[in-house]
Amino acid sequence: MDEKDVEEGGVGAMSKTDLSWIPVFFKKRVCTTFVEDSFSNGRLCQCGVARDAHHSVALGDYFSTAIVSLWDSAQHSSEQPTDAYGELEFAGAGKRHSSFLRLSSSTHPSRVYDIMTAHWKLTQPNLVVSVVGGEGRSKVTGWVRDVLKQGLVKAAQSTGAWIITSGLREGIGRYVGEAVRDHATAVSSVALNKVVLIGISPWGLVQNRQQLLNDEGSFPAKYYVSNTSRNSCYLDNNYKAFLLVDDGSVGRKGGEVSFRARLEDYISRQRSGSGSIDVPVLCMLISGEVAMLEALDVSVKNAMPWLVLAGSGGIANLVSDIVENVQSAPKPPPGGAEEEVTPNMELRERMAEKLKMHFPSERETDKLVDKLLSIYQNKDLIFIYHAEQEGVDDFDTVLLKTLVQASKHRVSGATNPYADELRLAVTWNRVDIAKSELFNGNIQWKYQDLEDSITDALQNNKPQFLRLFIDNGLNILDYMTYGRLEDLYNSIPENCLANSLLQHLLGVRLNEANTKHPKKISLYEVSHLLENLLGEVCLPFYTSVLSLGTQSSKRKVFKKACEVLQGSCKYREEWCRHAWLSLFIWAVLQNRSEMAIFFWEMCGESVLTALGGCKLLRELSKLENETEAKLSIRDLALKFEYMAHDVFSTCYQTKASYSFKLLIRKSQVWGNATCLKMAMAADARLFFSHDGVQSLLSQIWWGDMERGTAAWKVILTMLIPPLCCTNLIEFRKVENVEEVKSSQVSNPASEADCHYGETVFSFSDIKHHDAEQEDSNIRPPTKGTMIHRKKQPFVITRWKKFWYAPVTSFLGNLLMYFIFLFLYAYVLLVDFKPPPPEGPAASEYVLYFWVFTIVCEEIRETFIVGSKTVAQRLLLYFQDVWNKFDVLAISLFIAGLCCRMFNWSFSIGRGILCMDYMVFTLRLIHIFTVHRQLGPKIIILGKMIKDAFFFLFFLGLWLSAYGVANQALLYTYDPSPDRLFRRVLYRPYLHIFGQIPVEEIDTGKSWDRDCTDNLTLIDGGEEPCRDTTHNWLVVILLVVFLLVTNILLVNLLIATFSYTFSKVQERSDTYWKFQRYNLIVEYHSRPTLAPPFIILSHINLLIKRRLRKVPSTKIQHFALDINLKTANKLEKWEALQKENFLSVESKKIRGTDTERLKRMNAKVDVVVKQVAEIRDVDRRLRALETEMEFCTSSLQWIMEALSQSSVVKTSKVHPSRKAIIQTSLEK
Repeated sequence: MDEKDVEEGGVGAMSKTDLSWIPVFFKKRVCTTFVEDSFSNGRLCQCGVARDAHHSVALGDYFSTAIVSLWDSAQHSSEQPTDAYGELEFAGAGKRHSSFLRLSSSTHPSRVYDIMTAHWKLTQPNLVVSVVGGEGRSKVTGWVRDVLKQGLVKAAQSTGAWIITSGLREGIGRYVGEAVRDHATAVSSVALNKVVLIGISPWGLVQNRQQLLNDEGSFPAKYYVSNTSRNSCYLDNNYKAFLLVDDGSVGRKGGEVSFRARLEDYISRQRSGSGSIDVPVLCMLISGEVAMLEALDVSVKNAMPWLVLAGSGGIANLVSDIVENVQSAPKPPPGGAEEEVTPNMELRERMAEKLKMHFPSERETDKLVDKLLSIYQNKDLIFIYHAEQEGVDDFDTVLLKTLVQASKHRVSGATNPYADELRLAVTWNRVDIAKSELFNGNIQWKYQDLEDSITDALQNNKPQFLRLFIDNGLNILDYMTYGRLEDLYNSIPENCLANSLLQHLLGVRLNEANTKHPKKISLYEVSHLLENLLGEVCLPFYTSVLSLGTQSSKRKVFKKACEVLQGSCKYREEWCRHAWLSLFIWAVLQNRSEMAIFFWEMCGESVLTALGGCKLLRELSKLENETEAKLSIRDLALKFEYMAHDVFSTCYQTKASYSFKLLIRKSQVWGNATCLKMAMAADARLFFSHDGVQSLLSQIWWGDMERGTAAWKVILTMLIPPLCCTNLIEFRKVENVEEVKSSQVSNPASEADCHYGETVFSFSDIKHHDAEQEDSNIRPPTKGTMIHRKKQPFVITRWKKFWYAPVTSFLGNLLMYFIFLFLYAYVLLVDFKPPPPEGPAASEYVLYFWVFTIVCEEIRETFIVGSKTVAQRLLLYFQDVWNKFDVLAISLFIAGLCCRMFNWSFSIGRGILCMDYMVFTLRLIHIFTVHRQLGPKIIILGKMIKDAFFFLFFLGLWLSAYGVANQALLYTYDPSPDRLFRRVLYRPYLHIFGQIPVEEIDTGKSWDRDCTDNLTLIDGGEEPCRDTTHNWLVVILLVVFLLVTNILLVNLLIATFSYTFSKVQERSDTYWKFQRYNLIVEYHSRPTLAPPFIILSHINLLIKRRLRKVPSTKIQHFALDINLKTANKLEKWEALQKENFLSVESKKIRGTDTERLKRMNAKVDVVVKQVAEIRDVDRRLRALETEMEFCTSSLQWIMEALSQSSVVKTSKVHPSRKAIIQTSLEK
């Protein structure tokens, strides 16, 4: 480090592991001039060190020592590298290690602050309380201990403060340490870490300081404290760090005063832990000796506020008496006598009287009076605390008001005096103080005064303040711009997963752009991250803000984003359109539970927003590596899923038709996403299990047919189509408008429903309802007329209602699939002809055509439906397991078809086709997932198959181990691969099921089989003879093998299956309802006809889409476009239901035992305060009664004296007390 760095005192750049640099920057002081102490007969120097302990240089300059009468640290001592630093372990105390450092009294405070925060890892403070006074063996009263324990430590814990004392086991330092220790037993370790105790003491006063000496540092230093050292100068083991200030003296007090004042002044100019304000520093005076006046005078000259505990004794009583009772002398009139330069003599006399009253034994009063006059000139920085009047419990409020009042003297008149108080309350996270003192209706707040506090509350996760600001009229739109949103993303902590993801995207952009643009996160990185997390559920965020096209390629979007970000970035000055949603996403990415829930409460579209938060969190949990963080993210995701479920439940109970529309409407805020689509992407199984969601899916599944229609009726109608025009199948009936109106008159809906239009009875009505409303807005009907859609003939209507229902498509595909499997089996078993020209048979050609139509449908499903790119469609297609099954089945069929066409591969092709038949048959499992009883069992089967793979892994290891050993022990030489495979793997596998060839394994049994020991014959394929040498070991291995496989492994598999079954069976209904959605979506988008007739539907679709350009109504599944007016109505209705839900939840919370205890505790606190006030009034009445008795006795004495004297003569007798009391009683 260069000379400049040394002068400035910076140590932050040094290594944090190698601490050998500490002696270079931190020094100790050694006396270099022996100044004889006249009271020691020449044995001691005035520095407190014996003559023999001084260096020869200090004893050699006799001329200098002869003319020096007073020892001074700066002149008579020099600095040398420190020899005491590192970690301190109190022997036998069982406490954590404390950090310590011996340093010179002239050390620059910046070095000390850097080493405390950067190397000792002390959290940056939000408040520093420096406690002075009460040193030595002076007793501290009980109420002062209560102030320290219940007031100071509690306030420090709630604000994250540093408490600075002497750090010694004497006086006030000991009591502060005990208060922190007692408080630590009642709070968690996390809360304890917020209180940082720092001891600043003179090095020469510390006992057993020799145990700390080590030139290379102590890690740790063993420090022994005597059991009888309760009031001594030992270091206190309750402190976290010690600064041992060395001024070259031994046994002298006050050597640390100047350094402590400079350190406090330096800290007061640093930013707080939250980074919003400078660190407030408050000095606290308790009792104290006369020598404390010097420290008080130096501190107030540095504009440091002081809080004096009146009644604690010593110098504290003197200062409080002077500040409260001594008035300054009036100014002389102009033109009078010549003004004196010295302070007013009358004021000086008052100071001397007060000093004499509190310290009668003090002799040298002139210097002390000068100190008092200097302190009195800065009395605006001194505040008096009366514990009896203000109470111990409100001590943190007292600290806040003291700091605010002190800051008022340093700010200009144009600044709001309450803004500093608010910033302090936000920094300390004391919303209760802000609510009771600042937002009680008596202060008129401006937006400019709240701006910094809003930023602090957002960046430091303080949602209570945001709620308080909003409740008091803050409009977030006045604050939230896109530039501030970027600042919020840049303020995400480094240890947060979202920050690392954003920084990675930022690094990619800067590297590809090859620019020197500032490394600052922009909305482009945020948009890219959200696109990666949300996938194809919705359109990308913030693309319109950055003027990026949604349909362009990623390369073009990247180039456009670089151009925008390298320009003036005017978008940063624009107001954020959806401010609450942007803040919600920002909080969710950081896993801030309370803040995210508050923003969710303020957002619109509450159901979709909760599902969106669930989706983001579950994607983040997949990327998180730390277990605790992953569990926390999953818990918050589950909480949002429950919230979406509960709010939708409230909506469904209020009005089912609007809740259906809520599920399928496209959201402009969330990029055309729907609730169903978002819930599916978020794996929100609980949400899908809701009756309302299942009711909508059932309506979609059955179309316009009545739910519960027998399957045989549908199949019969498919076989005989004219039956759809009969009453064999019942269709849903929709009342006309007249009946609807009459039903509304006879059965009036709730007031909330009356604002949101007419009832929708089916899914088809939902789709056409907005078209009717839009048409009615364009052409309002005349009185007595009704609006009807253009009616189609009855036959066509019935035909469409029947064939367009997904259940019809499903049953048709199911029926035809069974016929397909029957045809496939018939071809394989009966009609599988040889290769051409003799074959294939006609039935086989039909099978080929059938598979061709299946391939056409898979191609349509993959490449035709949707608007994504080919790669995106393929990726989406292969995400489904059953689509992989389809690809496998089709691939095997094509391979078998190709092989069966040639003589050389005919048998191979037939084998492949036989295996392919199994794959096609297993494909039926997916079709039956829609069944209420079979669906859950299929889910359980899938889980068990995963468990079986782990079982097979262990079984394979054991089989191979036993099989190889058994074969090697039975046969010394057998090169036949066929026999090796059968005897090493296949035969041990059959052992599990009881097929044990005892004659072959046990050589004691006869084995009727020809064998040979000739190696040549064995190489030719003959059976080798058994080896009888280790046959006993073979039998033992067989027993062990059967024990492990049949008992251990099989029972392990059964137990695993039982656990899986019981676990899934509990939520099997939820699993089934969730998977049912995929099947309904699949058959809702499929053509009506099933293979092989589906080719007709494909031709029809080709003509309609490619030639006639008719748009498809099934491109986006279950997505409803509604006009702006209807969307606003729906959003208001949803917001109303959310408010109802939050109201119910609030009532539940208020009814819990915890909240009742809190309310009872608050009431008890009020009663305790009132009792304390009553006691104070009682004490005052007793004092008044005493004074009255004194006055009464004095007046009695005066009356008696006057009655006995001859000066006053009267004919009346003076009244007596008994006569007055008797007269009052008679009245």
